[in-house]
Formats: sequence, structure tokens, C-alpha cells
Amino acid sequence: MTNVTIIGAGNMGAAIANLAIAGGNTVQVLARDEEKARVHAAASTGVVGDALTGDLVVLALPYPAVAEVLAAYAGQLDGKILVDLTNPLDFATFDSLVVPADGSAAAEIATLAPASVVLKAFNTNFAATLASGSIGDAKTTVLIAGDDADAKASLVALVEAGGLHAVDAGSLGRARELEALGFLQLTLAAGEKISWAGGFALTK
Repeated sequence: MTNVTIIGAGNMGAAIANLAIAGGNTVQVLARDEEKARVHAAASTGVVGDALTGDLVVLALPYPAVAEVLAAYAGQLDGKILVDLTNPLDFATFDSLVVPADGSAAAEIATLAPASVVLKAFNTNFAATLASGSIGDAKTTVLIAGDDADAKASLVALVEAGGLHAVDAGSLGRARELEALGFLQLTLAAGEKISWAGGFALTK
């Protein structure tokens, strides 16, 4: 069992909270003021600024909000697994990423929280597919990138215990490709080429 804290109670935060609870983990959800938590009753809830209880912390936030939240929890994230699910889009144009072409949001977060173990995951999933467990006829797969094998194994176990597939996508350097994939999927959905209950599936 893992103690999980999810910062952000929007659709993604709620879906990941419910996934973690389904796998038998304890979950704390911290919402920002404008959010309304839609999470399982078994989760403990609070607001951003409350003390973190989890050993694994999920940043279920839009990328522009991340730096402020990390600053608010400076020191509290040391030694924790920090899961970044952001896609660093330019929300003004919805036509580009706002991180360097050879970098990623995950790399920026690793710089801001150097004493944490940063993983990239969930950014290529829509909330609806995490909740339903499927994309078309395929089971939903969570791609996970990071440099710490034990941390990745912990997140793989959490995802699989919740009933989904998980795949180790390589080092944290692969976050760049995951964010490009997430960006493409988002633009397709925003352009109504696919539905928000669809997206890319991985089959073996």
C-alpha cells in the first residue's frame, strides 16, 4: 500500500485518486480554491497549503500552476516520488509547447525540486480513459518515464493494482516525447478529430 497525495482535484486528479483507491492505497486530495473535488469518499481532502501526507505526490495541475505549488511546498517534497502529468501547452495559441525543444516540463520540475524523485506519467491519458479503464477495445495504458527504477516500479504497481496497464517508457529524458504525444492528442481532441473519451492506445 502506498500513501498518495494528489495536488489538484479536477478531472485528472479525481480519476487518479479513484484509480489509487481502487488499488487499495490511501489517498489525500488537495484542491485549489477554484476546484471542486469529484473523488471517492474514501479519500481525505483538503486545500493546497495543507501538509502533505503522501510518499508519492501527483501534480494534477496545469503547467502554469506548478512553479507556485512547488514553491509553497519547498522542503516538504524532499525524498518523495513526484509525478508530473502536465502538458506544457501555450494555452493562448494551443499550437506549441512552452518548454525548450530539447527539454520538457518534467525536466523543469526536476530542477525546481532537486531533492524529489521526478516521474512523468498520465500526460498521455485523458481522465475519461483512466476512469473507464479502456480506449476503444484496448485497456488504458499509462506510460511512465523516470530515472529511478524503484520509483517507477512503485508507480507501475499502483497503476496495475487499480486495473490498468503500465509501461516503463524509459529515462526522464523520454518525457520530451511523452509531452509531444500528449500535445498531439490534446490538439486532436480540441479539434474534434477524436473524442475526450478516446486517444492513443498501446497494444502488445
